Amino acid sequence: MRKYQIIVALALIVLAVMMRVVPHPANFAPVAAVAIFGGAVLPKRYTLLLPLAVMVISDSLIGWYSIMPVTWACYVLIALASSKWLRGRGFGRGVAMVIGSSLFFFVVTNFAVWAQGGLYPRTLAGLASCYYMAVPFFRNTALSDLIYSGLLFGIYALAVKLGAKLFQDQPEQRIV
Repeated sequence: MRKYQIIVALALIVLAVMMRVVPHPANFAPVAAVAIFGGAVLPKRYTLLLPLAVMVISDSLIGWYSIMPVTWACYVLIALASSKWLRGRGFGRGVAMVIGSSLFFFVVTNFAVWAQGGLYPRTLAGLASCYYMAVPFFRNTALSDLIYSGLLFGIYALAVKLGAKLFQDQPEQRIV
């Protein structure tokens, strides 16, 4: 990976993280998209560090919450899955990864909300109610994951193409 590719990718990620801390509709944030993008594009040593850094920094600004470790773990697992499943793969796999990530995040985090026992009774009916009440949030999660992922990958592809033309006669510098 060329140095300018790393710079472009990191700049896009910083921009996306800033979008989490500005006012936005509930669950319409770029964090899963950043995890997917980072896992697919950046060197592997950044795959797990990136979503954790994003969450620690933004949650420090936004505020702490009870299922924070579960949320952070979801993003780390999404990034790890992306690094294994998307490297050098096509558009269809990318869309499947984004939709699968949205569903995974929905199932795991809402189970955690139910399991902590503060909002819903710890019964099967309580679990069903928890998932039912979270459906409107899932819509925003899935839409934001699709939109932000599309933007990150699309802008990155254009920037890399432009960078390749600008830096075509320079030898590749490996960043490991």
